Amino acid sequence: MSQPNLFVEVHILQSVPPSNINRDDSGTPKQALYGGARRARVSSQAWKRATRMEFAASEPPADRATRTKRIAALLAERLARPESDGGAGLETAQADRLAAALLEPLGIKKSAKKEEQSAYLLFFGKRQLDDLVRLLDGRAAQLAALPDKELQEEAGKLPVVSALATGHPAEVALFGRMVADLKDLNVDAAVQVAHALSTHAVRTEFDYYTAVDDENTEDSGAGMIGTVEFNSSTLYRYAVLGAHQLRDNLTSAEATRDATVRFIDAFTRSMPAGHQNSFAHRTLPHLVLVTVRTDQPVNLVSAFEEPVTGHQGLAAESAAALAAELRTVGESWGTVPLRTLATYALEGDKLTDAFGPSLPFQSLLDEVGDLVGAWLAEGEIPAQRTRAEEEAAQR
Repeated sequence: MSQPNLFVEVHILQSVPPSNINRDDSGTPKQALYGGARRARVSSQAWKRATRMEFAASEPPADRATRTKRIAALLAERLARPESDGGAGLETAQADRLAAALLEPLGIKKSAKKEEQSAYLLFFGKRQLDDLVRLLDGRAAQLAALPDKELQEEAGKLPVVSALATGHPAEVALFGRMVADLKDLNVDAAVQVAHALSTHAVRTEFDYYTAVDDENTEDSGAGMIGTVEFNSSTLYRYAVLGAHQLRDNLTSAEATRDATVRFIDAFTRSMPAGHQNSFAHRTLPHLVLVTVRTDQPVNLVSAFEEPVTGHQGLAAESAAALAAELRTVGESWGTVPLRTLATYALEGDKLTDAFGPSLPFQSLLDEVGDLVGAWLAEGEIPAQRTRAEEEAAQR
């Protein structure tokens, strides 16, 4: 019997003060119509990048990934390093030539504007460049001395594509990679991230600001005048991690467990950095809810199809609506999570009934790690403890 898929979902309610963390091409905070109301929106791309940067901050530099058009330059830099430092000790011109030959099988076309760059961004691990150097097996200088045609032939015999198609760092395993010209390099993402939406209607406001010329003592006028658009909102954020896909991408149970826990931590703590110096908008969530399923992911944004009005606080009403939606989805469709874990700083029996008692965030992460570890080892998730058992465990 095959092991069931495992989906680890993260639902977050988070209030953001006046800010412009993700803007469109005109500088306006991104928005969307939902439930007939104008909502604040933060794109999935913006929050994925913020999450990836937060995740990478705790990685050793050598284990990090990079998304860049400069793979040829990075590989040439590796080839030019001394052999004692993991390189091949080539001169710069030789390193550039050999790097170009090694990457030729990837079909990476040069950018029309910048000859030294590839035509598109490639996401890969820095250790994978070291793997490419190791493929040369000490023959770098010998290959670099060959005429162009022979160099191409010899480089074509090396398993360059395989080296980049295996040994992925956690970032690539989580967020995936798509290379249209070479499907063998594609990596199915283990993570999906929704656009964050405000749980309520919003309107854009304008901050009129001036800057004073410190050296101007002749008049009291401003040295510069400008405006910046902003809004404030309570956001519903959602992401789902397929632990089964992450396991396939990483091929290690321990690495899968570790990356799952660290992703939840990074997604929770991350914040896009748009206009951060102007607004200092970084906050922590009111509520982090983790649901574990084996059937299918369920985004609970429908809880806010009718906008929250905030008569008793946007955060509290949003949490109550989320609790009601979780219960309704389970009763209507039978898609009840196998496990529900939550950290929140809001009060109410309805929240406790729906989410279970609030756990310290580190305890939530530890429990998620234990659940994923058990699934990886035994192929199933331990049964949900009753409310009384949860409260007893915390005493």
